[in-house]
Amino acid sequence: MTTESSGPAVAAHASAHKLFSLRRTWAIAANTFRDLVRQKVFYFMLVFGLFLIGTSLLTASISFQGQLQTVMDVCLGAMSVFTMLLAVLATAMLLPKDMEDRTLYTILAKPVSRFEYLVGKLAGVTMILLVATLLMTAAFLVVLYFWQGREIENLQLTEMPERAAAAIAKVKSGTFTSTLFGGIGVIFFRSIVCAGLTLMISCFSTSWLFTVIISLMVIFAGYLVPMARSVWQGPLGTAEVPTHTAILLRLITVFVPDMQLFNVVDDIAVGINVDADVFVRIAGLGAGYLLVYLFVGWLFFAWREL
Repeated sequence: MTTESSGPAVAAHASAHKLFSLRRTWAIAANTFRDLVRQKVFYFMLVFGLFLIGTSLLTASISFQGQLQTVMDVCLGAMSVFTMLLAVLATAMLLPKDMEDRTLYTILAKPVSRFEYLVGKLAGVTMILLVATLLMTAAFLVVLYFWQGREIENLQLTEMPERAAAAIAKVKSGTFTSTLFGGIGVIFFRSIVCAGLTLMISCFSTSWLFTVIISLMVIFAGYLVPMARSVWQGPLGTAEVPTHTAILLRLITVFVPDMQLFNVVDDIAVGINVDADVFVRIAGLGAGYLLVYLFVGWLFFAWREL
């Protein structure tokens, strides 16, 4: 009787193991988030805060002409670099640390699939990146608000009342815009793409240092993808590209993210308004990259002997 009753139980256990579970994935994501917090990754935030303070003090020696744009450009650039580094470094340590602590074997011994494990890890990194981006955004807005007040004060002292009112209105309307927050969203989304790329590489890598180096190299190569494409296609984009070259370029574009797509942040930093459909297109392409990286990473991880 015990044998007969154990059969359905084993079958149900195997069936539950095969199905994707949001509950199991969320548990892995929450544990990943806690582990990253314990690893003091938020020291990046302290460095970023100090950088912002130093930048704001440095800009005090710059003329008031274009000061807000200077602060915005420097701070958005700093956010881009820090979120990218945080994404790569935090993700690269996940699998090696779990293998070294033998936590990975304990997790996979339970009814947890390897795909759930990878999705949970990426979700945990996404959570840490979200918190980091929000903290950086808060520091950035405080600095920007301070310099906006300085510029308004300067306009009130140097301009005629009629011209000062118009100039102040322009400063206020051009500082905290929806486009600015859209640019911060692009920075956050780019960091998730970098995390997905790093996770894919770590699935076949044996060293976290190798993962970091290769990830940074691929990200750097992503900035050269449009340049390589223009060289192959000619100056006017009309040159005939051989079939094998076209296939190679498509494969490179799939696995090497075209980082120029995210350079809309540079336009925002100099005060250019960006249409909403551009952000939608960036989100769609970023989601496509993430799906590819997760699928390829899962294939490598599924074949890997642990």
